[in-house]
Amino acid sequence: MIHDSAVRQAGRVPVREYAPWLRAMAGSRRKAPGVSHLEPLIDVLVHGQDIAIPLGRPRPMPVRAAVAAADRVWPSLYPWRAGRKLSGFRLAATDCSWSAGDGLLVEGPISAILLLLTGRRAGLAQLSGPGVPGLVAGAGAGTGSVRD
Repeated sequence: MIHDSAVRQAGRVPVREYAPWLRAMAGSRRKAPGVSHLEPLIDVLVHGQDIAIPLGRPRPMPVRAAVAAADRVWPSLYPWRAGRKLSGFRLAATDCSWSAGDGLLVEGPISAILLLLTGRRAGLAQLSGPGVPGLVAGAGAGTGSVRD
């Protein structure tokens, strides 16, 4: 959908008008069909870490926002399917009361758990518990892939 929209817009808006056109959308509450108000939050939290972590830059994640994002990502919701991929593990945040799943315990800050839920390995070093070796090895019922 994003690709198709970009192709359509490319023919409508002259290149010199792209920046002002994008700036005019700042603050818009419009969403793509099927997207809740939480997906943009998830994008900001997770993709912000995708950029900051490799650069070695701290980017603290607000706990309340991370909890809301984790609640949205945990079920077997497409595209993450975290509940299915991480079956066999019990995830528990150490900086708030969030937890989900059953099985081997994996605990750590909600920010690291959110990264795990969205398929990223970048937060694994912040996690502890008997389930962590299984996550690192890719073991466990339905763990699927966790990206670097």
